[in-house]
Amino acid sequence: QVQLVESGGGLVQAGGSLRVSCAASGRTFSSYAMGWFRQAPGKEREFVAGISWSGGSTYYADSVTGRFTISRDNAKNTVYLQMNSLKPEDTAVYYCAASPRYYGSSYKEYAYWGQGTQVTVSS
Repeated sequence: QVQLVESGGGLVQAGGSLRVSCAASGRTFSSYAMGWFRQAPGKEREFVAGISWSGGSTYYADSVTGRFTISRDNAKNTVYLQMNSLKPEDTAVYYCAASPRYYGSSYKEYAYWGQGTQVTVSS
């Protein structure tokens, strides 16, 4: 079992940057692939980025490619999402999720979820 806690959300102006983190408990964090999702009010949960257990492979939604970077530090049991060139449409609650192997876009494949952290981008 993995418990996930996101942090680092906040208010930022359009064009700015923000890094959100997801700290995991449990000794087996390094064996899990991880993903970031987001959900804006009135919208469905949307895949943002995924990373393999080793960090060697990553996958991004088209909407964030070139602006966001997912990374992980297995020694710190933490996965990060660096967000640059933020836009108002990036405003959402950001969730991290863990999966035994999968790091793609289907939220149903992820077994564990954090509680989310709010990111608001002002225009």
